[in-house]
Amino acid sequence: MFREMMTMFTGDKYCTPGIRSRIPVYLQNILWYMIETMVVPHKDDLQVFQLEGVYEAGKWKQKIVHSQAQSDYSQSYAICTKSIFTCKIFVIDDRTHCTMLLAEEY
Repeated sequence: MFREMMTMFTGDKYCTPGIRSRIPVYLQNILWYMIETMVVPHKDDLQVFQLEGVYEAGKWKQKIVHSQAQSDYSQSYAICTKSIFTCKIFVIDDRTHCTMLLAEEY
């Protein structure tokens, strides 16, 4: 089981047309990195990201809430960006590859 957890989200990575057209590559890479570096006893095969704008310290920032479908995990981040995106993104690992998609593409 430990070996299986170590290989979660390490396969080929794909993005759907919705992700490619609406989410910039730098933000896609941040989401992949958040999955790769999360420290949990078990990575669920469905990762969830909620993106929205938040006003902090006189600036608009991109808020990213990262959670898992089956396990008690939630991390919130606020990063400075030029553009704010509001959407829900799923990342699914089916053991052969990983797919990032907008919730409405599910």
